Amino acid sequence: MNETTTKRKSIWDYANPTRFLALADRLIPVLGILTAFCFAYGLYLGFTAPEDYQQGSTVLIMFIHVPAAWVAMMCYGVMTMSAIGTLVWRHPLADISLRAAAAIGASFTFLALLTGSLWGKPMWGTYWVWDARLTSFLVLFIIYLGIIALAKAIEEPTMAARSLAIVTLIGSINIPIIKFSVDWWNTLHQPASVSRFAKPAMDVVFLYPLLLMALGYSLCFFTLHLMNMRNEILKRRIRTMKMGAARMAERA
Repeated sequence: MNETTTKRKSIWDYANPTRFLALADRLIPVLGILTAFCFAYGLYLGFTAPEDYQQGSTVLIMFIHVPAAWVAMMCYGVMTMSAIGTLVWRHPLADISLRAAAAIGASFTFLALLTGSLWGKPMWGTYWVWDARLTSFLVLFIIYLGIIALAKAIEEPTMAARSLAIVTLIGSINIPIIKFSVDWWNTLHQPASVSRFAKPAMDVVFLYPLLLMALGYSLCFFTLHLMNMRNEILKRRIRTMKMGAARMAERA
């Protein structure tokens, strides 16, 4: 009983920004090394794999495009949990986590849209179609940009926290639409080839490097997320110090 209580307290102790910074400083180098390894080995396996009998060498785009799309949605999931943490538990790092993830999610979403267009040209004969999956993913990119713009528009972080959390939760409606768009509508986009509940539809020669790249993308996200959170905490501390110095100057 005491041991469990101690563990719970130690976990919640990282809600303290100072202790979180110490944890981040230890994790970031390790995550960075693991990310580099996964990318290097995943790209090696992917680019030495044989050509697909239908798509030829263009299948190589899959190792960049698919993990980027997965992580773009995972990133929004992290933001949604952070928004709940802000509104329900008022966790001191929840708003920082949400802000730190927004720019990363927008980058992964843009990468997925770009590589998807490059992949679509030889497969569909065009860079873009108003397909349900593509359109809903474009909406995700716009939501990311809107959250980033809102965060910059309201200078006071504590005032912006609630608004950012509400907008993020509203935008989370789009995530299941992206996920199930290929099942709900007749689209050009192929259905999922990797499922948690079914045997993967692709050969292991493509599956293994794809999963390794997905792991690398995920580790990359968490590395960048911790770095952004650390920067946001330090930026808020500098802002507080400047405001305190300004008040002291006014009193003097």
